Amino acid sequence: MPEKHEIRPGQSLELLKELHILTREGRLNQDSRRKLKQVYHLYHFIEPLLEEVLAKEGAVHLVDVGAGKSYLGFILYDLFFKARPEACVVIGIETRAELVTKARELAARLGFAGMRFLDRPIAAALEAPELPARIDIVTALHACDTATDDAIRFALHRRAQFVVLVPCCQAEVAAWLRKRKGEALAQPLAELWRHPLHTREFASLVTNVLRCLQLEAHGYQVSVTELVGWEHSLKNELILARRTGRPQRHRGERLKAILAFLGLQDDLAERFFLPRSDRSYDDR
Repeated sequence: MPEKHEIRPGQSLELLKELHILTREGRLNQDSRRKLKQVYHLYHFIEPLLEEVLAKEGAVHLVDVGAGKSYLGFILYDLFFKARPEACVVIGIETRAELVTKARELAARLGFAGMRFLDRPIAAALEAPELPARIDIVTALHACDTATDDAIRFALHRRAQFVVLVPCCQAEVAAWLRKRKGEALAQPLAELWRHPLHTREFASLVTNVLRCLQLEAHGYQVSVTELVGWEHSLKNELILARRTGRPQRHRGERLKAILAFLGLQDDLAERFFLPRSDRSYDDR
């Protein structure tokens, strides 16, 4: 059995088994200890936000975008929400219906009555009647490729108070950089992404920088930090954003300038800028 200090008191062992953090015999191996450390470290960042919203609003409405197996949602509910079930809701949005079905079954089995799941694209969920009118926190954990950007669009559209992102692969920018590499090599700085490995790494960095600028341009204060040590995971960047309601137009101009420098303004402007109907820079 795992050491008592390794698992928080009251945590569902059945859930940890379902998430493959515990073996079926209830044991921790080296890999699962690393997973558990990541889980608790992420919770360390999110718990103060949950407490702040709860103190202010009396309830917390959290939406996990690109939820997959709802790994993050279940952990948050187990550690925080199940002790406060009266008006606290965790909603996972995932396009794969089979994962949503399994998540619903697991939530029912565990008695997690405040968990809900939607099987639809993010764009179709912006105004879903199943969602609360107020969305407090939007999360996206390792939501691949453009799903993180969908989470940002959702958070901006619903004016979420907090956005918590752990991005995964960022293939779209890399694909456009490869496509335009011949034109870009006329400038010396294109050496930053000439080699395929550097293209992938540079695209990852650029994508997350653009995401931070986008959030700041739309009225969020952003901080970026490591989730865990690099020895545990290469997908290690944690982006935390708090809504201030004070858009920073100069951040939007920086975003445009970076896209123009990379020759991507025509290809990616729509992804990193919302049209006026989606509130743009105005705090309406």
